Amino acid sequence: MATSDLRGVLLDIDGTLLDSNDAHAASFTRAFAEHGLDIPFDHVRPLVGMGSDKLIPSLTGFAHDTPDGKAIVERKKGIFEERYLSQLKPTPGARALLTRLLAEDLTLVIATSAGSDEMQALLKQARVEDLIHDATSSGDVDNSKPDPDVIGAAIKKSKLKAGELVMLGDTPYDIEAARKAVVATIALRCGGWWNDDALQDAIAIYDDPADLLEDWTNAMTTGSERSRPRRPSYR
Repeated sequence: MATSDLRGVLLDIDGTLLDSNDAHAASFTRAFAEHGLDIPFDHVRPLVGMGSDKLIPSLTGFAHDTPDGKAIVERKKGIFEERYLSQLKPTPGARALLTRLLAEDLTLVIATSAGSDEMQALLKQARVEDLIHDATSSGDVDNSKPDPDVIGAAIKKSKLKAGELVMLGDTPYDIEAARKAVVATIALRCGGWWNDDALQDAIAIYDDPADLLEDWTNAMTTGSERSRPRRPSYR
């Protein structure tokens, strides 16, 4: 991995730093059911990574900002906080990776369209809230991933150029949003996308932050790239 021009990393949270994608899908499924909508978990799960402004219309046919849409969003947040948040674990190696990136003097910016309070709660649960330089939130963007608004806002907060940044994410929506903002993505499988075809537009794919950290350390110390099982070559 070439790091000579890299000055900052844009970070997704859910599925990337926190093992929370299943919990988000379950929360949406319960919220839909409470509003009389029989939408199975398996239909919701592949859309986690989009914001509710995309996910709700895709599954229900009505906009997220209608009265029903707003009610579902609020109930989903409540279910997630009440039933799941306190049980969630960081993804393997999340804190260790961010600590290493800081040691390399890289700027770390969270790229999310979550509300500010929700974002802080997720970072705290991932045990990395003290390692972040800045973060986007719902107030910074009009549209969620895969639209590029979140990435554009994160680039501005980083005070760096797109070419000096890399995105770390776990879904095709992260990759698409970053690509539209001309930022390359390193993808992680730990968010649940174990079919690498879905992540093929990333410059590299790793199992989780620990896997990336192991290879990052190797690249930093030897200047070489190491072939690892189940990971395609750098593109």
